[in-house]
Amino acid sequence: MTLRVYNSMSGEKELFTPVEPGKVKIYLCGPTVYRYSHIGHAVGPIIFDAVKRYLSFKGYQVTWIVNITDVDDKLIEESKATGETVEAIATRVTDDYLQCLRELGVNSIDLMPKATEHIDAIVRLIERLALTGAAYAIDGDVYFDIAADADYGKLTHRDPGEQAAGTRELRSADRKRNPGDFVLWKSAREGEPAWDSPWGKGRPGWHIECSAMSMQYLGETFDIHGGGMDLKFPHHENEIAQSETATGKTFAKYWLHNGLTRINTKKAARSERNAPLIRELLASQGAESIRFLVLSTQYRRPIEFNDEAMAAVNKQLSSFYRLFERIARMTDSSVYTADLHLEGLVDESQAASDRDFAQQCLVQKLAFMERMDDDFNTAGAISVLHDLAGLVNRYIDEEHLESKGRAEGLSFALGGAVMIVELGRIIGLFEQPPRKAATSDALADSLMKLFIELRQQARAGKNFALADNIRDRLAEIGVVLEDRSDGTIWRKE
Repeated sequence: MTLRVYNSMSGEKELFTPVEPGKVKIYLCGPTVYRYSHIGHAVGPIIFDAVKRYLSFKGYQVTWIVNITDVDDKLIEESKATGETVEAIATRVTDDYLQCLRELGVNSIDLMPKATEHIDAIVRLIERLALTGAAYAIDGDVYFDIAADADYGKLTHRDPGEQAAGTRELRSADRKRNPGDFVLWKSAREGEPAWDSPWGKGRPGWHIECSAMSMQYLGETFDIHGGGMDLKFPHHENEIAQSETATGKTFAKYWLHNGLTRINTKKAARSERNAPLIRELLASQGAESIRFLVLSTQYRRPIEFNDEAMAAVNKQLSSFYRLFERIARMTDSSVYTADLHLEGLVDESQAASDRDFAQQCLVQKLAFMERMDDDFNTAGAISVLHDLAGLVNRYIDEEHLESKGRAEGLSFALGGAVMIVELGRIIGLFEQPPRKAATSDALADSLMKLFIELRQQARAGKNFALADNIRDRLAEIGVVLEDRSDGTIWRKE
């Protein structure tokens, strides 16, 4: 199977061929840590964690870098507003962000460099640009002259004159050669963080840090540069201009941009304060639900977070959990730890129905890989997991495995469910059984056992009206009773 990726630079899906055979280097733009991160700041890491996992599964040696912008105008403004130092704000917000990523299962990032720890590399890169004539200094500020790059705007196909509207700079632009020139180094103002440089004390601009850090760790040309759609202009456009002007080489071979995060159809933004914090959603929804929602959307599309979307995701996840619980009841085995593979079960001595089931499962496994090879289509891959779960459930029903308990059939059913878990883990799903609050679950289990016993007593006494009323009232609060051959179980919808 051949991997193809959508390259924002060309606007087409392209055959994926790494710069260096067998190795893949990825850079993803990380957050500016001036306020606690909202859910939009988790979307890119979740997507690219799945990308790295899949590339690793395919046998590539993958290096993935995510930067932290810990000095910036926004941090300085937050410091002035709160009285907290820039360093203290950056440390506190970064620690919170890293903890949230760990809980979300984003554990494949190799390095998270901070801008303040790479001032020397940033200064050296600006000096290279100055030697080419593309960087010029005015009173301690250093700008990039976009006229020095004949290809400026090639990522977004914008006119260079539009650049002025996309700047983070809070300073007057009337001294610049061109309205679209962007700052590389900012001269220090009183009370602001500052470092020494050939142009005097100051700090780096926003764009230059990513070029300096990505090239320090990944080389002057690397494979994949990622980020949100909102970073294409001006941030990524400026990264390309300054990097390729300095080196004369292609900066990144493939540009992958994920869709914007929307909260009730509006773009999630800290400035609007309309998006839930990551830690708030983790507490209310759980890590796997968040990850499942993100990966259920093709990464280039907008991702909608709202109550309806989360409810739909939780319902989908519960269908997998019910199957895993069903398998556990039948086989006394956990799909999360079982080491059983369908490929090892199939031989001519097995029943035709078992062999047909295994073959259908293997077809679905191939379909999963095909979806992922089509521009990391996690949404399509998850759809295949649903199909596979339906296949396992139908096999259990058609073979009457719950009532007959046929050993070979149980093994095949377990193998099919294990395949779901193993495929899910390729993109970071089903790593652990769903976590539940022990105290509340114990109470819920006890109460539900009582309701089930009362309903059974009502049915035994032929008081069907009461039995039906118990079932219907529970359904009104989202609890479903399921009568099975081995007893009645309950679940939340």
